[in-house]
Amino acid sequence: MMHITKLETGGEPVAVVSGQETIIQDVQSALDLMANVRYETDCDRMIIPKLLVTELFFDLKTRLAGDILQKYTNYGMKVAFVGDFSVYASKSFRDFVYECNSGTDILFLPTEQEAIDRLSGRK
Repeated sequence: MMHITKLETGGEPVAVVSGQETIIQDVQSALDLMANVRYETDCDRMIIPKLLVTELFFDLKTRLAGDILQKYTNYGMKVAFVGDFSVYASKSFRDFVYECNSGTDILFLPTEQEAIDRLSGRK
């Protein structure tokens, strides 16, 4: 069961997605999630725990991450993935995460609080 919670942060509102099973399995499920978040919270910023995303997303050779993140960017959705990304040994993935975290639209962060702070514009 998926839950979406809207946080009023003092900055921009942020939607936090939670659940126990994989929600993002492909581009369409990622778009469905974005539509649900927008409909339920009217937010254009969301936090997604890593455990809700298929492992294929973190293997850049599948191009799934690029395809999904391109859609989110095109539709103006800022997103932070939260979890331990050090388990991925790929240099290309580490470089990708570093590059994303240098910006403000796509983030890979260790804690939900860091994601809230960055997405709400408080840091």
